[in-house]
Amino acid sequence: MSNPFYQLVYHTATQSGKSVESEKSAVRIVSLVPSQTELLFDLGLGERVVGVTKFCIHPAEARQRAVVVGGTKSFDFEKIAALQPDLILGNKEENYREGIEQLATSYPVWISDIATLPDALVMIRQVGQLTGTADRANALAAEIAQSFASLAAVRPLLPTAYFIWRKPYMVAATDTFINDLLGRAGFANVFANQTRYPEITPAQLAATQPQQILLSSEPYPFREKHLEEFRALCPTATVRLVDGELFSWYGSRLRHSAAYLRQLRDSC
Repeated sequence: MSNPFYQLVYHTATQSGKSVESEKSAVRIVSLVPSQTELLFDLGLGERVVGVTKFCIHPAEARQRAVVVGGTKSFDFEKIAALQPDLILGNKEENYREGIEQLATSYPVWISDIATLPDALVMIRQVGQLTGTADRANALAAEIAQSFASLAAVRPLLPTAYFIWRKPYMVAATDTFINDLLGRAGFANVFANQTRYPEITPAQLAATQPQQILLSSEPYPFREKHLEEFRALCPTATVRLVDGELFSWYGSRLRHSAAYLRQLRDSC
């Protein structure tokens, strides 16, 4: 970090970018990512958050205290303009490039790009630097890192399919944050030979012979009523509902993820 209070870097899809520097602290922040919104509040910055998305459900008061500026992939540019933000936080995967590029022509925009736990810890520390809360952010990142360090490597890894969607069936595959956490918890992703979030068929699922099928609570809201559907597809697999936030929210919620993953793996 250079001398200015924060340095904002807008990353394009290829991760090249431009830097924008400011001598003042960001006091009007718009967050376009739910997990980063929660992080801002946990860093004590709630009063500075003036805009959030409709999916920013944590903390509960976020959408009451701040203006809802659309979804993660559908921004209300007029509402954002009215807020006069001096910092916008986004994410390469969760937001859409065209909208971010439009915002970046008028405002300081900082974009995270996260596929692994180390990426998330870097993001937490950098958000702390951007907002003048480095000490608190560094402590939070250290706490999360320690909790995962104590998550003992479990062997053998259990062949596992992690579902994020239904009709069509979609799973989390390699090069995703979910995949990274699966491995840390002792689950071997049976779709690791595919990329990102592929659609799969029942025949493809059966061919992988998973021992565990995990149905995420988000983005598709899998419920108890869906368990029998997957048991019919893979009669020998154990089918379970899991907390998608603890697998995919890469902000301060990670404080609770390691303990949850340990409990989940121990109960297999």
